[in-house]
Amino acid sequence: MAETVALGVSSSVSIYKACEVLRGFQKNGLEVRVLMTRNASRMVAPLLFSALARTQTVVDPFAEESGGSIAHIELAREISLFCVAPATANVIAKMARGVADDFLTTFYLAVDAPVLVAPAMNEAMFLHPRTQANIRALKSAGVEFVEPGRGYLACRAEGWGRLADPEAIVAAGMALVRRSRSLAGKRVLISAGPTREYLDPVRFLSNRSSGKMGFALAAEALSRSAEVTLVAGPTALLPPFRAEFVPVETGAEMEAAVGSRAKDADIVIMAAAVCDFRFRETAGRKLKKGEFDGRVELAAAPDILAGLGRAKRSDAVLVGFAAETDRVEDNARAKLRAKNLDLIVANDVAAKGVGFDAEDNQVVMIDADGRAVRTERLSKREIGRLILDEVEAILGRKSR
Repeated sequence: MAETVALGVSSSVSIYKACEVLRGFQKNGLEVRVLMTRNASRMVAPLLFSALARTQTVVDPFAEESGGSIAHIELAREISLFCVAPATANVIAKMARGVADDFLTTFYLAVDAPVLVAPAMNEAMFLHPRTQANIRALKSAGVEFVEPGRGYLACRAEGWGRLADPEAIVAAGMALVRRSRSLAGKRVLISAGPTREYLDPVRFLSNRSSGKMGFALAAEALSRSAEVTLVAGPTALLPPFRAEFVPVETGAEMEAAVGSRAKDADIVIMAAAVCDFRFRETAGRKLKKGEFDGRVELAAAPDILAGLGRAKRSDAVLVGFAAETDRVEDNARAKLRAKNLDLIVANDVAAKGVGFDAEDNQVVMIDADGRAVRTERLSKREIGRLILDEVEAILGRKSR
């Protein structure tokens, strides 16, 4: 049975190019279901897309199919890709803010498949700060874009906002379809967030990790059809849909949860910021100020990553993180060797706007051969995508 792409069409003047996008997916062996906004259906009759796709074009969110099924949920489960081309500023804004007032935007919230957006609009609208903020928000959520080009626009002016060529949209879509299966059958174990080491029942030693990087990695691995287990310390984040979620609190709890699962994992990514120290003694009750002499003794906490490195299977990939404030790359290379890692991801957590508790990150990835890949500042979901690209390359080399 052929895979299916849902093609979302909104009311841009470039709507006629959506027909070429549709045919391009068909030539690559995909079935196409077309979803139109009401305004798009006023520009081009849905019948045209129905004839080209040989399936019923959907416009009305209340036109549910017979048999008691809920149309947008049923279709969302079937597709391998959701491509919105052309995407107007209005549709992009609604997707970014979670507004679901038509079939297309309602469908987006139900989709678990990769999402690709091809914007098309006037240059002023495309470059407007609100539109750019909405695009950034969608990218942070894992949505990918085929950037518009510069050319002659419907407003009879030259500028940015011209819909990308249909061939480029189809090529990007097919790449997403292939990547959506790239980790099928693989077990991925990811740790995230901080750990806490308690002095007494109310006071603890911890760090500023929010868990966002590890959760982004889990979402990206799921988008590639991996079987994902996420072991996370205390965070305010909701775990990704379909991940096995294991909440822990202390380093010992994380060590037990990770250690019992690592032997069956094909990929282990230790993104958690595990405390390096614990209190040598802990009190079973809250310590009073009057009985505290101002001194506490610390001991080294178990090195979970080193233990995983010693027990690592030759066909598995082990990834560590290095949160540094100086000599970032040098320290990362030393950790890579000492912990027997296949890949280390290092970042400067003292830099503003990246690292701990930030939406973005900027990292250097170093593999066991010493090759380094440096990224620009990107959302953590985009960084997660680059990390898993590197992991897949390492897996490929190990399987030769």
